[in-house]
Amino acid sequence: QLQACGGGLVQAGGSLRLSCVSSTRTFGRYSVGWFRQAPGKEREFVASLTWNGDSTDYADSVVGRFTVSRDSGKTTVFLQMKMVTPEDTAVYYCAVPPPYNEYDLRRESRYINWGQGTQVTVSS
Repeated sequence: QLQACGGGLVQAGGSLRLSCVSSTRTFGRYSVGWFRQAPGKEREFVASLTWNGDSTDYADSVVGRFTVSRDSGKTTVFLQMKMVTPEDTAVYYCAVPPPYNEYDLRRESRYINWGQGTQVTVSS
C-alpha cells in the first residue's frame, strides 16, 4: 500500500514537503515516481528516484525547485517543493514500477501501484 500525504494550502513562493509512505518492508527495492494532475488536465510526470538512489529525474517545469529523496530507513520518499507557483496546484500521486525497475520512469504505464493522491493548492 502506498500513501501520498503532506499536501495542503501554501502561498506562492512558499514550500511544502510531500511524503510517499509504504507499508511494505521492501520499499527500498522500488523506484518511485511522482505525478500530478491539475483540474481539467491530464496527469503528468513530476519527478522520479531510482530504487538504488543513483538517479533522479525532473520535469522541466520543476527543475531547480523540487527535490525527490528517500529516508535512510527506506520507508518514505519525499518530494520537497520550493518556490511554488499557482501552476503547481494539483493532486499529487506517488507510484512504483516493478521491483528494481529504473527505466522509462517518466512513462505512467511503467507503474504498477499507485497511492491515493494528496491535494496541493498554491494561492497567489
